[in-house]
Amino acid sequence: MKCPFCNNDDTKVIDSRSQDDNTTIRRRRLCEKCGKRFTTYERIDTIPMTVIKNNGTREMFDKGKIMNGIMKSCNKRPVTAKQIQEIADDVENAVMSSMEKEISSQEIGTMVMERLKQVDEVAYVRFASVYRQFKDINTFLEELTKLLNEKKKKE
Repeated sequence: MKCPFCNNDDTKVIDSRSQDDNTTIRRRRLCEKCGKRFTTYERIDTIPMTVIKNNGTREMFDKGKIMNGIMKSCNKRPVTAKQIQEIADDVENAVMSSMEKEISSQEIGTMVMERLKQVDEVAYVRFASVYRQFKDINTFLEELTKLLNEKKKKE
């Protein structure tokens, strides 16, 4: 690492500490030539994920949008903030570990729905009604019927 003060290439690490949930390493360095100290940060360089929307447009992946959608569907439901955060984190980890550079908004929506179904069925139906753009009461009823049939099979 080059010294920012004298541009000497010979520096040594005198202290390393993990930060930000072990996603970043803070290193204190000492220049062998001028004796000055400086700090560097090391983190994994992630490839930005692009989301392909229904209309074909592309935008950067935004975990905040997932959080907002989940929070709206869980409004006035017995779902904790921790559970909402865990669902969003789980979906984000699945998206980022897919090794793809692009993902469709449908795939993300499906991931969210699968996880919401396990946490709260009403929140799941609320999310599905927006995500799948239910047009009338019949599509709503079809989704509820599927959910009830799945529940009966488990019992």
